Amino acid sequence: MTTIPTLSHGRVTIRPLRLRDSRDLDVALATNRSWLSTWEATNPSGHVSTDVRGSIRALQANARAGLGLPFAMELDGRFVGQLNVSGVSYGSLASASIGYWVVEGAAGHNVTPIAVALATDHCFRNVGIHRLEICIRPENAPSLRVVEKLGFRYEGLRRRYIHINGDWRDHFCFALVAEEVREGVLERWVGGHVPPGVGSVPLAARDEAAAPIDTGRRYH
Repeated sequence: MTTIPTLSHGRVTIRPLRLRDSRDLDVALATNRSWLSTWEATNPSGHVSTDVRGSIRALQANARAGLGLPFAMELDGRFVGQLNVSGVSYGSLASASIGYWVVEGAAGHNVTPIAVALATDHCFRNVGIHRLEICIRPENAPSLRVVEKLGFRYEGLRRRYIHINGDWRDHFCFALVAEEVREGVLERWVGGHVPPGVGSVPLAARDEAAAPIDTGRRYH
């Protein structure tokens, strides 16, 4: 089992997601439906689960298997969202992915970049992860600002990568490896040492993402 710590910086804390968070989670999802639905992962089969407690149990089981780290995000001690380290692999790959969401009322307080930095530093220093990846829809400007602030390196465009809000959506991919941030992601950002432009998406990639993909079948 991967131990999930409680980590804080300033007003922001990330801590293990617990079953007793289900009420706060239900309220947050219900009151922020229009804010979150555009970026919400969906099931291509059309089945949608509203079992919040079941979802938390599944994340906890994943953590016990050593495959993920589910965090609750807090601002001034108040539940404001989730951050999930998923797809954890060890050995020669030693990688994982980070996903997150935050309520609208917490936007603009640097909750997400601090939470991502705390989680990334923990994974690099204590979990044995070598590479962390964040994939973001081209239209999601707030999330693109997060990776730009923290200096996650742009790696490319993934076409129709994740089923979001009812369809397969393109995503930009960003990543860091441990040796890029030996001083720590949080310290590098807070200290103003993020290399300029490293998290920016090239104009050509933005143009490519804006162009429709050819999904027609061709037979030769």
